[in-house]
Amino acid sequence: MTTLMSPTTPAVLADFDNSYARLDERFFARLNPVPVASPRVIRVNAALAGELGIDLAGMSKADVAQIFSGNRVPLGAEPIATAYAGHQFGGFSPKLGDGRAILLGEIVALNGQRYDVQLKGSGRTPFSRGGDGRAALGPVLREYIVSEAMAALGIPTTRALAAVTTGEIVQRETPLPGAIFTRVAQSHIRVGSFQYFAVRRDTEALRVLADYVIARHYPDAARAENPYLRLLSGVMQRQAALVARWMLVGFIHGVMNTDNTAIAGETIDYGPCAFMDTYDPATVYSSIDENGRYAYGNQPAIAQWNLSRFAETLLPLMSGDTTTAIAMAQDTLDHFGDHFTETYLSGMRAKLGLHTAMPGDLGLAQDLLDRMARNATDFTLTFRFLSDAAAGDETRIRALFADSADYDAWAVMWRARLALEATDCEARSSAMRAVNPAFIPRNHNIEAAIVAAVTHGDFAPFEHLIEILAAPFDDQPAHAAFMQPPQREQIVRATFCGT
Repeated sequence: MTTLMSPTTPAVLADFDNSYARLDERFFARLNPVPVASPRVIRVNAALAGELGIDLAGMSKADVAQIFSGNRVPLGAEPIATAYAGHQFGGFSPKLGDGRAILLGEIVALNGQRYDVQLKGSGRTPFSRGGDGRAALGPVLREYIVSEAMAALGIPTTRALAAVTTGEIVQRETPLPGAIFTRVAQSHIRVGSFQYFAVRRDTEALRVLADYVIARHYPDAARAENPYLRLLSGVMQRQAALVARWMLVGFIHGVMNTDNTAIAGETIDYGPCAFMDTYDPATVYSSIDENGRYAYGNQPAIAQWNLSRFAETLLPLMSGDTTTAIAMAQDTLDHFGDHFTETYLSGMRAKLGLHTAMPGDLGLAQDLLDRMARNATDFTLTFRFLSDAAAGDETRIRALFADSADYDAWAVMWRARLALEATDCEARSSAMRAVNPAFIPRNHNIEAAIVAAVTHGDFAPFEHLIEILAAPFDDQPAHAAFMQPPQREQIVRATFCGT
C-alpha cells in the first residue's frame, strides 16, 4: 500500500501506470490542472482509497486538499484531457472532449483492476469551448451522493474518491462556490471516443483505440475470429445489463448522450440524474430534456440507439466490405432486447420474490407496474413493502394504492404464483428485502443537503445522507424519514446539468 507523503516530500498518491497516456497525442491533450486559490477537503472516501492502495493515514487535510484540487500533481501522474465527440440529444458534435476534467492517470488497485483517477472541475482545457472549466459545489455533491449510492445498490458505476472546495466562485445563473470532484472509473473511454475518430475517417486511430479497449476491458475478444465484432457484442451486453439495473431501481440518467455511454459498462456522468418517486414511465427530471428523449421508459431504446452509433464506428474494422460489416453489426444489435430482458426479468423476479422462471412472470410484473401507474404509488416503497406482504403483512403496501382493491386484485395472482414455489415465507421476504432498497437518494433529500452546504456551509446533512445511503437495504429505523417520498412542498420537479 502506497502512503501519501508529507508536504516536505514530493506528493505520492499511488503507483501510477498510465497506459492511455502512452497512446499518441491524437487521443488527448497534455496539461496540468489549473491551480485554485484555497482548497479545503469536503470528504475523502477512505474505504475506496484503501481499495486503490492509497493510504491517507498521517496526511493533513491541507495536504490532501492540495492533491485532490490539482494544486499538487502526484509523482507518476501524467495529466491529460481526453478527446471525444458525441451525439447530444440526437445532435452530433464532432469535438467535445474533457472541457473541465483532467485525467491524472491510472492506478492498478489491490485487486489487480486498473482504474482511472480524474479531477472534475479542474480548469480550462483545449476542449472547453468557451467554458470556464470549473464545477460548482452543488453538482459535485450530487455526483458524490448518487455515485456512491449506486455502488451500494450494486449497480456498475464510477466512484467518488474525494470532493474539495476551491475557495473560488464560479459564475452560473448566480455566483456559486466552486468545487472539484475526484472520480474513479474503470476507464473514461466512451462511445464518443470512437466517434471522434470515425468522423475524421482516421481508421488507424480507431483500430488503436479498439485494440486498447479490447486489451483493457474485453480481453476475450482478442481471441475471437472477429475481435471487433466481439467487442461490439461485449459492450452491447454490458450496456443492456446496466440499463436494466437502472430500471429496477427507478433511476433516470437524464443525459444518455453517446459521450456519456461508457465502453466499460459503468454508469458515468451524474448530471441531471434522479431517482423516480411516483411511478410513471414517462418521468423526466432533466431541465434540458424538453421532449422527454431520456425519460425513464425510453432508456432501453436510447441505449440501443447509442450502441448503433458505436457499431457504425467499428464497421471498417469488422470487414472490408461495408455491406457485410453492417449485416454483422445489425445481427449483434438485434440481440440487445434479449440481453436487456434477461437481466431485467431476473431482477424483477427477485423483487417479486420469485425464485424459479415461469412464462407469465414478465406479464405479472408489468401488471403490477400498470396498477402502480394508475394509483401513483411510490416506486421504491411499493417493492419494499411488497417484501412485508410476502411475509403476510399487507398493511403498508395497500396504503400506498389510492384504490387498494387494485392492489388486492393483483395480489391474488401474485400469491397464486408464489404458491407454485416451495420457498418459506420468511426466507422469501428476507431475500426480497435484499434486492428492494428501503433508501434511495431521493431528490428532495439531495437538494436539502446541497442547499445546506451551498447556502450555509453546512456539510452535516451531506455526510448524514452518505452514511444512510451506504446501507440501502437495511431498515435503519432511526432514519425512517429518509425512506419517505417528498411532501408536496418538497417535490423536486427539475434537475440541472452541472456545466
